[in-house]
Amino acid sequence: MFYISEVKHTPPVVFKTALQEMVYTLLQEKQVPFERVDNDDAITMEDCILIDRQLNMKTVKTLFLCNRQQTNFYLFVTTAGKPFVTKDLSRVLGISRVSFAPVELLGTMLGTTVGATTIFGLLLDKEHAVQVVIDKDVLLEEWYGCSDGTTTSYMKISRDWIMHDFLAYTGHSPKVIEI
Repeated sequence: MFYISEVKHTPPVVFKTALQEMVYTLLQEKQVPFERVDNDDAITMEDCILIDRQLNMKTVKTLFLCNRQQTNFYLFVTTAGKPFVTKDLSRVLGISRVSFAPVELLGTMLGTTVGATTIFGLLLDKEHAVQVVIDKDVLLEEWYGCSDGTTTSYMKISRDWIMHDFLAYTGHSPKVIEI
């Protein structure tokens, strides 16, 4: 049985990663309300369905991608239920081929592991090497559901705060696309 805690409004007692600590420190400094749950390792979008029910929101799908030469990097955020078709995203972005970035770069550039990719990884992208690409359907939701940088804690936060305040704070301008 997949474990999910009761909803909490406080940071974890012990942080599992430096990124996770940065996330909750920022939320406390900016006095941003959030809800979160602790859970068993959630790696797939199917794992997130139960988390979505507990938090009464929809988790986004966040993918770390790159071009063939690994010179351009993209953090693509879309709805959980939408299939990811590389050729569709490549066409919209106007590049020949987009693919998943190497796992090692996910760790070094965004501070996460597979399954924990989150928009909060942009806190570590000080050189703005990563282009944020948002599927316009994400903007239809009131809440932004995502990992806190781990596979064992997910949160519900204001979509408007993420899209406006957080991205401005990190210095990233999202490219909103239609897939």
